[in-house]
Amino acid sequence: MIFLTTVGITFAVCLFGVPLFLFLVRLLGVYVVVTERQCVVFELFGKVRLVENQPGIHFPWLRMGLFAPLVSFFGKKRVVDLRLDQTYLRSQPVNSEEGAPMGIGVWCEMFVSDPLAYLYKNWDPVGSLRANVSNATVRCLSNMKLSEMLETRHAMSQVVREEVSLKSREWGYMLGSTYIRKVHFRDLGMIQQIEQKVVNRLRQVTAAIQQDGTNRVNVIRSTAERQAAVAFAQAAATRPQIVGAALSEIAKDAQISDALFELLETQNLLAAPGLEVSVLPKGTQLLAAIPSPAHVPIR
Repeated sequence: MIFLTTVGITFAVCLFGVPLFLFLVRLLGVYVVVTERQCVVFELFGKVRLVENQPGIHFPWLRMGLFAPLVSFFGKKRVVDLRLDQTYLRSQPVNSEEGAPMGIGVWCEMFVSDPLAYLYKNWDPVGSLRANVSNATVRCLSNMKLSEMLETRHAMSQVVREEVSLKSREWGYMLGSTYIRKVHFRDLGMIQQIEQKVVNRLRQVTAAIQQDGTNRVNVIRSTAERQAAVAFAQAAATRPQIVGAALSEIAKDAQISDALFELLETQNLLAAPGLEVSVLPKGTQLLAAIPSPAHVPIR
């Protein structure tokens, strides 16, 4: 029982007593824990008594003396977040040199550079910095040529950052990287007109490409037909010469010449369309041999 009672008392003390004791110690300002990218400012009787911005455990008693326990009752302990913050300002209205209503999206990073200036020199440094970024975007990027506004985003980002950084240093809230992420048209009618022009231009380019291809095919086809016609004409001109030379060679022998022409005449007769030949026995009269239309066609 003594062991169990000791264990129970120890557990209760560790569970409730230690956190309560550490809370009272922090309340009296004995120590304070500062995390990474954090700053703690001790304010008492309207004055800043101590600023701790290094991560670790710090003991305000050693630097503030008897003022350390009074901060929790008569002063303030402010914690400032030094981490990097990001924001995106959508569709800032500007006009190009040609009068086109444009919208610019600005992405930027922000961080606290001076905790005291951040706390005491501006009531809302975050809102002020965003307002300055918006104003600088409208003021510096208006009346630019539309082509430059759509192409030179890096130079535009540098102009906005340089314009805002001079004022933000006074408030202890610095502007980090700045980038123009989006440039777009704000007028719906203009967007539709541009889309229609792009569609018409694409149709014109497509038609021009098709016509050029058709013209090239026609040129190739006409060239091929011309070359074929030339070749056929040459062949047609050469054929009579070849045939005439062969016939002159055959005509040197009369028997061969007569047999050839007789054979050619027979072939022409047999090849004539609708030709029918009736064969009659030798010594038969013609009318007696044809009592009926029966005959033997030879082709």
